[in-house]
Amino acid sequence: MKQIDGSNWLKVSPYDRFTYFIALKVDRYKTLLQTLEKLGLNFMTATVAGNRHFLIFPQQKKIPRPAGTALPVLGENPVMLTAHYDRVEGSPGANDNSIAVFHLLRAAMLMTQKNMDNWIIVFTDKEELVSGETFDKQGSFTLAQQLRAWGLEKVRIFNYDSCGTGDTFIFSNIIDSILGKNMSPNIIKVKNELTALRSYTLETAYRLRLEKMLLAPMPFCDDMGFLRAGFAAQTITILPSEEASQYESILRSRPEFADLIISGGIKTSNERRYLPATWKNMNTPADTPDRLTPNNFEQLLTFIVELCK
Repeated sequence: MKQIDGSNWLKVSPYDRFTYFIALKVDRYKTLLQTLEKLGLNFMTATVAGNRHFLIFPQQKKIPRPAGTALPVLGENPVMLTAHYDRVEGSPGANDNSIAVFHLLRAAMLMTQKNMDNWIIVFTDKEELVSGETFDKQGSFTLAQQLRAWGLEKVRIFNYDSCGTGDTFIFSNIIDSILGKNMSPNIIKVKNELTALRSYTLETAYRLRLEKMLLAPMPFCDDMGFLRAGFAAQTITILPSEEASQYESILRSRPEFADLIISGGIKTSNERRYLPATWKNMNTPADTPDRLTPNNFEQLLTFIVELCK
């Protein structure tokens, strides 16, 4: 399969449909549906609580009909890769979160080529909440409840958000702070699952000899919806190395900054100026393809596929 670099990435499948996907007036659901059909991937759609999600499976897995009544038979502890495909109105959403969607489409193509069969990719709807909405309105929350009904309680969830700018992997540990010292049986179960996910993530990073990575809190995304439904999810994002270093320094020198990230108060605080520039551009008209760094895409794709081996 053709390699990706900064000069050719918009000509390489599936990224050749990326520019259309981020157009401001485009129907993203319809465009993603057409893209999946064009790529010949094995997928189904599922509407849960009014939110429309996409689920992609290995090619050899048979989707029960009518689609949505059940899932194909997967192996034990399948890896679930997730990314939300919605965006804030008025923003192109190039980095948040269109590029992660296309990375996972590319990963699906690669894993199909390699005959890998213990994975599922999910594109979630309704990650972006509007003012006044709570996390139980998130698409990932109601979807997680449906996953339990489908018998996927042991799925290992790796959530990708804003993965197109930079070279440093950020493995979010914000959920650790929410779980805190709570010792209820349900919380202990989620803690253990999160610990296992984190260990597996780091083992994979070390196996690939990734040199640039950081454990740090990232503002909540679909991981919070999954958590509220009792599922652990490891969120993975990317930052430029300079921004990652500055962020790490701020977290060390200003302990209260992490508290603002965790509470969500960072959105209205003067401390917002200390956020990485990449994150400050999310949900704004400035979230354009110009800020993406395609020379780093292959490293992330290698990591995504390695997690599913």
